[in-house]
Parts: sequence; structure tokens; C-alpha cells
Amino acid sequence: MAKDFFRYMFPSKAPIDKQLVFFPYWRFKGMLFACNPKGINHKFIDVSHQAIKSHYIPHSVGLRSQALKLQFIAPETEGRFLKPTQSLDHVIQTFKHRFGKTLVKPILHQSHIGETISLLYSPTYIKDKVYDALLNQPVSSLLPDDFDIEQFPGGAPDWRIQFISTLCPNCGWDLEGERDTLVLLCKNCTAAWYAAGNSLKQLKFGLFPCGKKNGIYLPFWRIRADIKGIQLDSYADLIRVANLPKVALNKWHELGFRFWAPAFKVRPRVFLRLSSNMTLSQPHENLTSELPNGRHQPITMPVTEAVDSLTINLSSFIKPQTKLVDLVPEVKIDAKSFVLVYLPFQEGHHEFIQSDLQLAISKNTLSLSRNL
Repeated sequence: MAKDFFRYMFPSKAPIDKQLVFFPYWRFKGMLFACNPKGINHKFIDVSHQAIKSHYIPHSVGLRSQALKLQFIAPETEGRFLKPTQSLDHVIQTFKHRFGKTLVKPILHQSHIGETISLLYSPTYIKDKVYDALLNQPVSSLLPDDFDIEQFPGGAPDWRIQFISTLCPNCGWDLEGERDTLVLLCKNCTAAWYAAGNSLKQLKFGLFPCGKKNGIYLPFWRIRADIKGIQLDSYADLIRVANLPKVALNKWHELGFRFWAPAFKVRPRVFLRLSSNMTLSQPHENLTSELPNGRHQPITMPVTEAVDSLTINLSSFIKPQTKLVDLVPEVKIDAKSFVLVYLPFQEGHHEFIQSDLQLAISKNTLSLSRNL
């Protein structure tokens, strides 16, 4: 765990006798969704921006954040680490302004989903110029005679990552989970846990039973919310709002409406498709209090980020789209509760298939999602 955000550094290849100076960069990674009168634009973003305003260093780290292996920074890490002077809020506004130029106007609603904020430190050393300690090449022009690196506040790193025990708080059993998961499972007392602060909190979950083998369980967040600005309390309301080709039965007025969203990271187009299709399907089968027995995708999308996607999810299925201009700015969604649901998919040649809900997701998509 980190108190605020994680701090990483690139490994240095500088000569041994060089004193390293680490320049900070804010990194923003996630999905951008923007609703306009004609639909929804989306893109995946992985960008960086200097956290110290200086023309002696590049404005970003480019593709290095995606191509190179990052290392955690510890208090014993040698070198001078400069402190950010450009606030995170300022840089995020810069990012939003840059991305906004390419979006279709007018923008009715905009969301950043699955966003990850971190600080990247790029190693340099100073001679007559600022030298990149990865390539050992200059990145600045000749430095002025009065240049003094001490003018930038900084010093030894004074932060560290924190650890919490992964023993089940209920029974003391070893919790299980892959290295990138946000939820740990106890197979002994059938419980699911997620980190909150310096401790673990129990998570409400359920599973759709599946008698077939040779499949995989994919996790989804099922979210109950209060919605203002549009009548959407029941499955019957959903049929009307989405203009589904069904005649609402009387009992459907009693079935509560729920939003659904993937609990794992995928590309924006797939995230939107799965969220919309699952929400329109509104599966109402009774869940079992079991953990998946077999392959399952780790939970990598926090429920807080799934909640941020609800307005975009709603905008994706409102019909006709001409209603978006009037409805979307007035809609207010307040999430009240959530459940983690494991849904069984059967394995095909190239896809995992949920035949009951007529859903399919490419195996390559799941593989690529581990790198998002």
C-alpha cells in the first residue's frame, strides 16, 4: 500500500562515479470517456508530464513508462530526488485540456475510468549539460554558468511503501490472489477481502453456479444506485428507457434495476460493451455464496472506478440518442451498495462465451488486459 500514490524510478546505467539526480514526472494512466449528442468517444491514455517546470528536461518520459521495468523507491535508494513543484491538480487540468481538443463537442459528460496516478523519477546526472542516465546522452543544451541543481528542492527519498498481512482476518488462513488483484480470497472460510487503509475489509460477493467445466469465471460489479433526472428503478423502466423490443410484464416492475461493470481492466471499447450489455441483460438468478472453483480473472478494476462509469454506462443505452442532450446533464447517480459477482464463461477456440447472456470476450483481450 501507499499513503497517497506509488513512486517509481527507472533503473540507471550511469557511470559509477556520477552523482544521480532524479527528476519527477506525473503519470496518468486510464480510460477517457466522453458523451456527446451523437454517442460516446473513448480512448486509452498513458501519459506523463514533468512535475518540475524546467526547459532543461524533456516534458514527458515518452514510451519509457510502458517499455521499461519500473522499480519502487525506498529510503535507502541513493541519489537526489527532486520534489514536485507542479501540483497534481494542475497537471490533470493540463491533461484534460490536451485530450479535450480531440473530442467531439459539445461534451455532455466526461469520465476518467480506471485511472492510476503515480510519480515517475527519471535518473540524470549533471556536467556541462543535463545527461539522461539511461542512455548517457545529453537532454539539454549547454547549462548556464550560474546553473545550480540545489535551486530545486529535494534530497534523499523519505517515503516508503507499506505492507499489510494477507492472513484471513476471520480464520487466519492464507489468502489467495494473483499479484495484480485488488481482492484476496480465503478458500477456508469462503470470504473475500480488499485493502482499505492499513487493514482488510470483507467484501460481499456471489457466484452464478455453473455445472460445466473448461471455463473461466469473470468478475463484475453489480451496483445499486439512486438515479435522479430519469425514471429508472426497475427492469420495466429499463425496457422503456433503452427502448428494448419487449413488453414489460407486471412482475418486472418489482425487479430492481442494477448497474453492471467489469471488475477487471480491459480496453475502453470492451469495457463499455460489457458494461452496457450486462446492464441491459439484468441477470436476476440467485447467487450462491461460493468462491469460484477453477480459473478466474483477478479483480483489477476498483469499485470506485466502476461507480465513476455509471453515467457513461447509462448514456450508452438511452434510446433514442436525441434524448442525450436533455437527459445526461440532468442525471445524478448516487451509488448505494455493491456486490462482486463471478460469472461463468465457457471456453471456445478464440473466445470465452456466456451463452445465457449472449456475451463473448476474446482470449487476447483478457491477456492484454493484464498490461493495462
